[in-house]
Amino acid sequence: MVSKRILALTSLFCTFIAQAQFTDEVNSNRPGKSMMAFSVGKTIFQAESGVNYVAEKHNLLNYDAKGYNGELTLRYGFLKEELEIIGEIQYQKDNYSSYGVETSRSGIRNAIIGAKYLFYDPFKNYEEKPNLYSWKANHRFKWRQFIPALAGYAGISFNMDKKNYFGYGPALESSASPRAMVIAQNHFGTRWVLVTNIAYNKISTDYASIDYVVTLTRGINQNWSAFIENQGYNGKYYSDGIFRFGAAYLFNKDMQIDASLASNAKSTPSILYGGIGFTWRFVKNYQEVKMAKPGTQSKMDKKMDKKAEKNKRKDSVE
Repeated sequence: MVSKRILALTSLFCTFIAQAQFTDEVNSNRPGKSMMAFSVGKTIFQAESGVNYVAEKHNLLNYDAKGYNGELTLRYGFLKEELEIIGEIQYQKDNYSSYGVETSRSGIRNAIIGAKYLFYDPFKNYEEKPNLYSWKANHRFKWRQFIPALAGYAGISFNMDKKNYFGYGPALESSASPRAMVIAQNHFGTRWVLVTNIAYNKISTDYASIDYVVTLTRGINQNWSAFIENQGYNGKYYSDGIFRFGAAYLFNKDMQIDASLASNAKSTPSILYGGIGFTWRFVKNYQEVKMAKPGTQSKMDKKMDKKAEKNKRKDSVE
C-alpha cells in the first residue's frame, strides 16, 4: 500500500520522465486486496507474498476452521508501460471441525491469471506550474484530483479444489471461469489515495458474483503508510462484507513488508484473518522512458514552426 502514496508523489512532480508506471520505490497492491490502476512498468518483475492466520466459524452449518494460508502474486510489465500480466495463487491448510469430527484440509483455494491495462492517466503530459508569488494558490483545492486513473482487467479463475473443501455452495465449481474488473484510482493531495475495484467474478457459472473493493491509503512518512478497506461479495450462494486495515513499511526502494487484520460482520460464516507479507521487485532490465517536458519542442519542430511563420509573413505581404 505504500506504493499508492508514492504514486501520488511521482505523478504530481515528475515532469521530464514520461508518466510511465515505474516509480523510484516499489509499488505493491499489498497488504490490501484491491488492485491499483498503475502497472509495475515495462520489463519489471515483481513478487508479492503473504502468510495469514485464518479462523472461520459458521453458526448455521455448525463448523469452525482454523489454520493458515499462503498467497503469492507475480506481476510483470509486458510490451508496454501500461500493460501488466498477473498470476495469483492461494494455498490453505487448516483443521476443520464439525459436530465433533475434526478433519485436516489442504489445497489450492484460488488460482488466477490475467492482464491489466491502464487506459487513462489524468496526470500524463500534465504539468502543474507553481505560483511563485502565492502560497495560497499553490495549496488551493484542486478539482483534478477527482479525475481517476482508469484501468481494465480480464482474467481466468481456475478451480483446483476438486473436493470442494473451501466452497460455500452445494456443488463443485467449474474448473475455469472468466473474470473482469474495472479499476479507478484517485490521488488526493500527496498523501491520500483511493482505489476502487468493481469486478464480475466466475462469469457464466452458478457462483457468479459482482464484487467490489474500496481502499483508502495514507502515507504517514517516507517509509510508513496505513490503509483501511472494505471488500464486498454479492453472489447467489455467498454474500459478505469484509473490513480490513493494516500498514506497510518501505524497507528499501525495491522491498516492502506489511501487516494486516480482517474481519466481517456476519456469522454465516464469521471470518478473522491476520497476516504479514513481503513485496520484492527486480528492476535490472528496466530502461527509463524519456519524453519532452510539456510545452517544449524538438529542434525539428522548431525549424518547422519557423518555416511556417516565415511563409505566413510572406503571404501577408503579398
